[in-house]
Amino acid sequence: MAQSLARIAIHLVFSTKNRQHWLDDSLRPNLFGYMATVGRQQGCEVFRVGGVTDHVHLAIDLGRTICIADFAKRIKQASSVWLKEQSREHHRFEWQAGYGAFSVGQSQLPRLVEYIDNQEEHHRKVGFREEYLKLLEKYGFPRDERYLWD
Repeated sequence: MAQSLARIAIHLVFSTKNRQHWLDDSLRPNLFGYMATVGRQQGCEVFRVGGVTDHVHLAIDLGRTICIADFAKRIKQASSVWLKEQSREHHRFEWQAGYGAFSVGQSQLPRLVEYIDNQEEHHRKVGFREEYLKLLEKYGFPRDERYLWD
């Protein structure tokens, strides 16, 4: 083949360090927009960024020239710097060290985008810890909580 093509849809999830509630209502829309821009600058399609006060979800099509570890590292670094520049109150902000990345079929993308759009409603009933453990179970990851939380 003369051309390289890739279509790899990913559901990326990560939280603030120790799941602290850094991401208030007034900050999130600008943060999510910034994260989408950073993602697109890496050659990825960013379908949606959303979340609540202690974590974010991204629905992306991973670009053909970047691996998920590099994408997550860059988006977390850039958004952390951006957050710290927003106010002195955020000078100690950190994302958790890890992340969850889950493959999604193209036909599942609309449902994932809807799920991300409804995060505030979803988290009135379910906390991040429970949500993340359900994702791990859904995708067949072992449940060893010694390595999940920071």
